[in-house]
Amino acid sequence: MPIIDMPMPELLKYQGISPKPEDFDQYWARALAELEAVDPKVELVPSEFQAPQAECFDLYFTGVQGARIHAKYVRPKAAATPHPAVLQFHGYAWNSGDWNDKLAYASIGYSIAAMDCRGQGGRSEDAGQVKGTTLRGHIIRGLDDHPDKLLFRQIFLDTVQLARIVMSFPEVDEQRVGAMGGSQGGGLTIACSALEPRIKRLAPVYPFLSDYRRVWEMDLAKDAYEELRNFFRFHDPLHKREEEIFNKLGYIDIQHLADRIQGEVLMAVGLMDTICPPSTQFAAYNKIQAPKQLEVYPDFGHEYLPGFGDRTLQFMLGL
Repeated sequence: MPIIDMPMPELLKYQGISPKPEDFDQYWARALAELEAVDPKVELVPSEFQAPQAECFDLYFTGVQGARIHAKYVRPKAAATPHPAVLQFHGYAWNSGDWNDKLAYASIGYSIAAMDCRGQGGRSEDAGQVKGTTLRGHIIRGLDDHPDKLLFRQIFLDTVQLARIVMSFPEVDEQRVGAMGGSQGGGLTIACSALEPRIKRLAPVYPFLSDYRRVWEMDLAKDAYEELRNFFRFHDPLHKREEEIFNKLGYIDIQHLADRIQGEVLMAVGLMDTICPPSTQFAAYNKIQAPKQLEVYPDFGHEYLPGFGDRTLQFMLGL
């Protein structure tokens, strides 16, 4: 098969090269404590879009630093109560998508919530409470400040807040909640399931936000990772701070969270992926200690993976 990264035997053993900060566990314990002190002020507003067999809502809640976060929430009209639910996370710069693709889960009696990441293509506020896009630069936001100011810290916490809100709904069985998404959505699926270990099933697809130094050393700090190169060009052109920068990025590196996952994992990777290199994805996958399975697409990159959407729905039926 074509190889743009490592041979499969090496990928299956690869553990990543980006450093893990010494105080990583304390960092996330402090972050979760901050989240627990936030009153989410949940608001459900019926959407203009409605369907015969489901109720569709705009869900708003408050995240850390006071930002109001938006998600689409769809629940079936005729389903057992409580019933399973699925969380859906989108790719970098995009949004929660159309309502119609949520209806497949409502049709099987599941509720589904799809979050807009702050400052990206949806309705959520960014950390500065500015509605609308603030791209690009979300990976590097906060690198010149205290690590608690990293924007992806706040986005990871938003996923946890969403999970806890959905789990609290009376129609949802909190012990039967799954998570899914591709690219950034895959990374957020892993982060959410690590920080809220009650997530029972997760289906990340070619996850983003993993093993930043490996991306750099492969000379693939472009496309989704372009801001890494821009940061060095504008803020550290001689790379005198390189060790400091990659260490700080370690706080928001999903490979370092992966061993916290307790739910069952179904993951997909394309071996021709030049956006999120396969090795960076395996760095996270190989650290997962929970039951897991991997679907490998040898001839596919960062693109539609035929059949995996159906595979994911079948997997979530296990909830």
